[in-house]
Amino acid sequence: MASKPSIESRTAQPYVAIAGAVTMATMDDIIRRLPEVFAYLAGQGIAPAGPPFFRYHVIDMAHTLEIEVGVPVADVLIAPPPFVTGTLPEGRYVTTVHAGHPDQLIHATADLLAWAGKQGLTWDMAETPQGERWGSRLERYLTDPAEEPDLSKWETELAFKLVDAP
Repeated sequence: MASKPSIESRTAQPYVAIAGAVTMATMDDIIRRLPEVFAYLAGQGIAPAGPPFFRYHVIDMAHTLEIEVGVPVADVLIAPPPFVTGTLPEGRYVTTVHAGHPDQLIHATADLLAWAGKQGLTWDMAETPQGERWGSRLERYLTDPAEEPDLSKWETELAFKLVDAP
């Protein structure tokens, strides 16, 4: 179940992440690295500035996904490998919050994409030979697994960037 989609403006947000290229079958290889990002930040005395996220740069569901698992931070950082740093771009995003198990996100994503299509919205996305290259396509995990271990009760925000208005 997802909330009604809305459009919101967001400011730029620095982050620290680990990047990787995975398939749908090997997605856990990158997901399980998220605790490394939290451990790095804790070791540096840096508090997260928001919930963790998955950022999809390139999506080819049949082949490869280029993804980052990251944590927002207050200030731009330089971090050593295997970490990467970046900034989530400012702009207009279509958002919705999915309540339920993360394995149902594929349906919430399809619903969000269909809703935006009916509204005539244009994504900040380009078709490339490697797949869809997104300006910013996020899943933000709003539920802390330490506080709520039941995945069916998790809340996940989908936030997909629109093309900037002229």
